[in-house]
Amino acid sequence: MVVILLGPPGVGKGTQAVRLIDSIGGGEHISTGDLLREACRDGTDLGLEAQEFMHKGELVPDSLILNLIRDHLTTTASETSIILDGFPRTIPQAEGLDSVLSDVAREVSQVVLFEAPEDELIKRLSGRRSCTDCGAVFNVHFEPPRIEDECGRCGGLLVHRADDQPDTVRNRLQVYESQTAPLIEHYESHSAPLKRVSAMQPINDVQLAFRAALEIG
Repeated sequence: MVVILLGPPGVGKGTQAVRLIDSIGGGEHISTGDLLREACRDGTDLGLEAQEFMHKGELVPDSLILNLIRDHLTTTASETSIILDGFPRTIPQAEGLDSVLSDVAREVSQVVLFEAPEDELIKRLSGRRSCTDCGAVFNVHFEPPRIEDECGRCGGLLVHRADDQPDTVRNRLQVYESQTAPLIEHYESHSAPLKRVSAMQPINDVQLAFRAALEIG
């Protein structure tokens, strides 16, 4: 399978992808952010090229991201199922991804859209607190730390990151609506079937609905 996850920030795509991969004991959860960090850390040609843009505060071009995905897939066994999380984000990226997948004799087999109301997403994202030491994330609404501003895992300081401030969260959701939401219609009008999963359920029920969408028992 080649599965694309769609849905706004805070809807839980990454969490559900990791749970699925862990439960089926195979497959790969691919985040383009992780691919970028790995390429930069390893000092590959693509990583060095990406760093030039990042050091200038510029977005890494779509073509470079697509080349990272292509390189990664050429070293991934053809029978390995992959879940793409956070990419594509625009219709041009989706079209570029189709070309990359064709180059490695693959195609999108399923698109899953996770849905939740905007007020719920703002609550989830603005309630997050991140540990400055170990990176653990808590939520003052759903998973509050036992001691305020202290990480329950390592004792580090918990902070409210700038990109989790309510105004920033609203802006991120607006960007999603303008740039990424059009992918819903794009995939609905193409051959890859699109399934919808409500993220307004307990986390285990969301996972069951996700598995049902992918027809995994």
